[in-house]
Amino acid sequence: MSRMGNMLKTTVLLAALSGILLAIGNYVGGPQGMVIALIFAGIMNLGAYWFSDKIVLRLYGAEEVSPAQAPELHAIVDSLVQRAGLPKPRVYLIPTETPNAFATGRDPQHAAVAVTQGILRILGRDELEGVLAHELAHVRNRDILISSVVATVAAAISMIGNMIRWAAIFGGVGRSDDEEGGSPIGALAMAIVAPLIAMLIQLWISRTREYGADATGAEISGKPLALASALRKLERGAQMMPMESNPATSHLFIVNPLSGRSLASIFSTHPSTEERVARLEAMAGRFGPRMAPPDRYFA
Repeated sequence: MSRMGNMLKTTVLLAALSGILLAIGNYVGGPQGMVIALIFAGIMNLGAYWFSDKIVLRLYGAEEVSPAQAPELHAIVDSLVQRAGLPKPRVYLIPTETPNAFATGRDPQHAAVAVTQGILRILGRDELEGVLAHELAHVRNRDILISSVVATVAAAISMIGNMIRWAAIFGGVGRSDDEEGGSPIGALAMAIVAPLIAMLIQLWISRTREYGADATGAEISGKPLALASALRKLERGAQMMPMESNPATSHLFIVNPLSGRSLASIFSTHPSTEERVARLEAMAGRFGPRMAPPDRYFA
């Protein structure tokens, strides 16, 4: 699917999430509730736009590293941003042995890529290049901003759903402008169904993003098989050493950091590694393992 097609699909899904939030506001407080819900969504979206990168980097204890501290890592990023036509992002290191990586930031001019200590230990240079190209693909495709807004609205819907559930239990929910008042059964149904729909929409967006970033990342690096190999290693690493991760941010990582937990894997924000690898291998079959001229690669 083209980038415009992906953007259109994402816009529709974001509108659906916002519609759920407004419907909850209307159920709880009528027209005034809808206005409050709209203002609440706007404030949260603005917060996600300006501060999501700082929040997530701090959440995982990521520390920015200079070229002197991580010369090979910076050399790979320098080469990839030239190929991708992107400004160089800030580079961070996460102090954990679980192998993984993510990108964050509201736009290419304010982007950051973060890798764990564990990923540097288990991946070869070509594999690491494939992973970083995948993350830069998220930056180029504006995926990070989209995912931040989706996650924020979905979290708001879940939080409000919890509030409605507790209010329904104690009989204090429903619109005040009708004769019969709010139905506790209807409130409980909304409290359960609305967050579930929001979660499914969030998963749909996240999984679509990963396929797109794999394809774009393989084009940037020219090494789809190296990325496929890295995904296999990272999947095994996540199963052996699941990261202590906030589920609300798990979609940012290249592989699901919660994949070692059976319940979390049911609602995984990532498509199956087997399917991702199969698509990358198909790309390599169509264009060759290296899809760019040899002089665009490291010796």
